[in-house]
Amino acid sequence: MRDNQQQDLHHVVIVGGGAGGLELATKLGDSLGRKGKATITLIDHSKTHVWKPLLHEIAAGSMNPEKHELVYLAQAHWHHFKFRLGKMDALNRAKQEISIAPNYDEDGNEVIPRRTFKYDTLVIAVGSTTNDFGIKGAREHSIALDTQEQAERFHRRLHNALLRAQTQTTPVQPGQLEVVIVGAGATGVELSAELHNTTRELAAYGLDKIDADRDVKISLIEASERVLPALPPKLSHSVELELKKLNVHLYTGERVTEVTSEGIHTHSGKFIPSSLVVWAAGIKAPDFLHEIDGLETNRINQLVVNRTLQTTLDANIFAFGDCAACPVVSSKADENVPPRAQAAHQQASMLYKTIKNRVAGKSHLPEYTYRDYGSLVNLGRYTTVGNLMGSISGGSLFIEGLIARLMYQSLYQMHLMALHGFWSTALQALARTISRRTESQVKLH
Repeated sequence: MRDNQQQDLHHVVIVGGGAGGLELATKLGDSLGRKGKATITLIDHSKTHVWKPLLHEIAAGSMNPEKHELVYLAQAHWHHFKFRLGKMDALNRAKQEISIAPNYDEDGNEVIPRRTFKYDTLVIAVGSTTNDFGIKGAREHSIALDTQEQAERFHRRLHNALLRAQTQTTPVQPGQLEVVIVGAGATGVELSAELHNTTRELAAYGLDKIDADRDVKISLIEASERVLPALPPKLSHSVELELKKLNVHLYTGERVTEVTSEGIHTHSGKFIPSSLVVWAAGIKAPDFLHEIDGLETNRINQLVVNRTLQTTLDANIFAFGDCAACPVVSSKADENVPPRAQAAHQQASMLYKTIKNRVAGKSHLPEYTYRDYGSLVNLGRYTTVGNLMGSISGGSLFIEGLIARLMYQSLYQMHLMALHGFWSTALQALARTISRRTESQVKLH
């Protein structure tokens, strides 16, 4: 009897357990799922969730992911939705079902066979991946920071490089301990500052043969004429000054033409030796979305949606976050909502109301209007800078230092509160503060 009742319920399937998708599944589970008004299913290719803006800290080793990751199955149990492990790779709009690729273990054995899931409302929130623009060698010889696995892989390579330099009998070779970051957006800038701190912390833990100031080098390459090209020039200039204080080598106006196992080649003929290359330049939606079952996509695979966040060719399919091309209400005809965490959070909140209306049989659906609340860039223990948008004057307010740092930290706390509630988030923060006093400040393995 219960199975028949569930079959009659409205099926909401959310693909992608990033910040927006997980927040949406949690809210819908706490309301529609708990009350038995709809079945909510979240699908993701990973078993755990880590807030994506923290990945650069995992890569640098300044954050232990085990203390910040959330297990999807536990979250689903606590908040009345279903979690299914897998990666979507096909869509059948006529049957209203998606296909999930088989899941394999590390030895290549099939754990979960291919499955299909029916939906009444499908929400695609698979985020974005790094765009290497087809640059020769970029995929083979650099690491992106799209997932927790990639961030941990880079940290292992960095840690092994330091251990190798400590134990070798020959001097450190050019490029051996040089990290080159391609792309001076927020991820690249924040990673460079974190690395400056953690490499020195790591060297202090018994790596006495390494002189961090002499042997460890960090380079940042940006095709535009300034770092943080998408943000206001004043913020960009302030960050550039801080990076120079940290002896980060800045190469602006340089386009990478090739990545090899020895280093980076640029269009001007420069060669920067490095065995540790991070690619953080540009984004695109996952390749499987490109015109999936006839849906409209743009040149970077984003699903084209209207302001209700419905795809242009199917009213039962919604997309939001980095994988969606949503128009901005402005005078610029081709301007889309920028791929930022605040946009995904806003869209998740709107879609929560939208799906509740659909389940209730209401025809009216709200339309999304992007609100830019400003930007914050965290340079680790050194400083935080940002600009806040003024809703009254229409201008922006530049902030830095402690106030900016507290506001940056509050963004993560807001995400946690959306998932766990106020008291649980407060207790977790207190526990991490207490335990951190008895732990090393960097990950040592």
